[in-house]
Amino acid sequence: MIETKEKFEFSSKNQIKADQYISRYPAGKQQSAVMPLLYLAQNQNGGWLNQAVLEYIADYLSMSAIKVYEVATFYTMYNLKPVGKHHIQLCRTTPCWLRGANSIAEAICEKLSIKHGETTPDGKFTLTEVECLGACVNAPVVQINNDFYEDLDKKSMKKILELLQENSTPSSGSQKQRHTSAPQSGPKTLITLGEK
Repeated sequence: MIETKEKFEFSSKNQIKADQYISRYPAGKQQSAVMPLLYLAQNQNGGWLNQAVLEYIADYLSMSAIKVYEVATFYTMYNLKPVGKHHIQLCRTTPCWLRGANSIAEAICEKLSIKHGETTPDGKFTLTEVECLGACVNAPVVQINNDFYEDLDKKSMKKILELLQENSTPSSGSQKQRHTSAPQSGPKTLITLGEK
């Protein structure tokens, strides 16, 4: 069940963004902007969508509330209940699982004393297990809010959590200093590119 707040409306800054998203679609197809508008509203609303937000988006796009609800309930990127300040999304699909996602889950649960789907009592952290985050080559991976942390092990995961607990910003990306998706031992091909 979605919790209800009395009222929601876009901030003036987000209203400009929303109108820009809508303008990308041809006449008569503006309802196709429902996904970016939901995401924009979710970010403004503390990381989740309640009934007031869904109804506002429906009115904004002149569509039925049930159609907006269908989109919001289909995609895991939308949260229909409050989440912590740091929403940890742990990938549990095959590549991450093979590379140690279970130990990452253990590290999170041990460090924060929460389980999947729970939020810490102080409201700082929520743990959600999700399907593929699209960084399989750098598995295991978690997404915390909009940042990806890759090539994790128990130690690096706990360090990231400690930094967040201290209100510091951990470095996102590979935790093994890998350059994008290159092999951990460095490039193997095209290393002499440009030489004759």
